[in-house]
Amino acid sequence: MKENVVIENIVVSLNLYQNIPLAKLSKKFLEVEYEPEIFPGAILKFINPKCTALLFQNGKIICTGNKSLEDVEKVKKKVFSVLKKVGVEVKKYDEEIVNVVASLELGFEVDLERLAFDLENCEFEPEQFPGLIYRKEQPKIIFLVFRSGRIISTGTKDVKIAKEELKNFAEKVKEYKLQ
Repeated sequence: MKENVVIENIVVSLNLYQNIPLAKLSKKFLEVEYEPEIFPGAILKFINPKCTALLFQNGKIICTGNKSLEDVEKVKKKVFSVLKKVGVEVKKYDEEIVNVVASLELGFEVDLERLAFDLENCEFEPEQFPGLIYRKEQPKIIFLVFRSGRIISTGTKDVKIAKEELKNFAEKVKEYKLQ
């Protein structure tokens, strides 16, 4: 079993407690996409690290695509730098991780039918979705298990917990290896 947990996405929400002039932002920076009749926020995409920031007029920002907490810090600095150039000085803000998506490759195929039979709180309808969906209550986290041996976790707000829970769940799934 490979068991290397990969962080696929860390979604972070920021609240600046001040308005962001989106029209001014889109005029000053060509890379800012802003079409209020289609989407109420401005979209700012970064190449390094590869992620996207959604900026809203009310001062809320959603950053998605981050692969690490270091990426989150880099993107935050870049966003604040862009905002400063349109007169928005960030003095205080709240930050919250709203979702961590992680994955793990088992290195073998999984007997999803047997796993679905033995596992409570799960859904497995291969005609509608090719994976098994398992919802864990404590901590609240969702696992998607695919026949290929790939497991994806989503719903937690902590990178460490996401990694631990994914490894623990993978240990349970080991006994459902297809022969």
